[in-house]
Amino acid sequence: MASHRRPKPASRTRVTVLTATAAAAVALTSQAAHADPKPTKSEVKAKVDKLYEEAEQATEKYDGAKEQQDKLKKQVDDLQDNVARGQQDLNKLRGELGSLASAQYRSGGIDPSVQLFLSSDPSNFLDKASSMDQLSSQQAEAVTKIQSKQRSLAQQRQEAQDKLGDLSDTRKQLGEKKSEVQDKLADARKLLNTLTAAERSSLAAADARSSRASSRADLGNDVPASQLGGAALAAAQSKIGSPYVYGATGPGSFDCSGLTSWAYAQAGATIPRTSQSQAGAGTRIYSQSALKPGDLVIFYGDAHHVGLYAGNGQVLHAPKPGAYVRYESIGNMPFQFGVRI
Repeated sequence: MASHRRPKPASRTRVTVLTATAAAAVALTSQAAHADPKPTKSEVKAKVDKLYEEAEQATEKYDGAKEQQDKLKKQVDDLQDNVARGQQDLNKLRGELGSLASAQYRSGGIDPSVQLFLSSDPSNFLDKASSMDQLSSQQAEAVTKIQSKQRSLAQQRQEAQDKLGDLSDTRKQLGEKKSEVQDKLADARKLLNTLTAAERSSLAAADARSSRASSRADLGNDVPASQLGGAALAAAQSKIGSPYVYGATGPGSFDCSGLTSWAYAQAGATIPRTSQSQAGAGTRIYSQSALKPGDLVIFYGDAHHVGLYAGNGQVLHAPKPGAYVRYESIGNMPFQFGVRI
């Protein structure tokens, strides 16, 4: 007799596993269907350029904090030197007061009427009394000097302490800005690494072509407004091809304001370190047609980029991380105004 057993139903565990597997497969298929497409080379370049611009903004803030740190450190050192010298002066004044007190003691510290009574020579007594009055006057003057010096020292010590607090805050800010720059550059490298080797090579070649083309820029026949501006431009031109490095002021590498401040230093003039400070360093020129070779050119609303006008609508600058000192059309960036030193 044939057996008519029913098929054994699938276990609950097996059903659960099969259901989960099917759900996962559906989810993966859905994710694949809705996954963001890989960004194109031009999209990556646009994002990288934006990150480089943000890195440069942070770099100028870093440069400003570095400049402030150096200034505060010098002020603290000067104050501490003044305090040390003041303490020496105070010790000397105290020593002089002690000598006066000893001289007074040796001259006799008894009541003047008793001295007159005991004196066999009144004229000699009067001479001594006059000397005593002189000593008392010198003592009073010495005490006044000591009190004044003590107040001055206390004030300088407090000022030095306050400057040390400012220096500590500035160093903290410096570290934060440095980290911000490094983070932006790291993000840019990650983005570039999403490209193929051929795509990265293509971008590098395009940038190299821009640098080579800049060396053949037509600067026209514009004449510098001053010998100083002409000398600064000539100094910067000697650095064409030098790499952009954040925080660098030459002579082998530069950031944007590092190049301009270095160029003017070679010409014999000291200008501020950052682009924002350089924006207020001279006479502003709002018309591009009025610019002359050697004038500073300020870009972007927050003045985070600066270059040197080279003539015929060309600017010589340190552009961005990964690029080199070169000429570029003034129209490639949002012009704000020029500054004539």
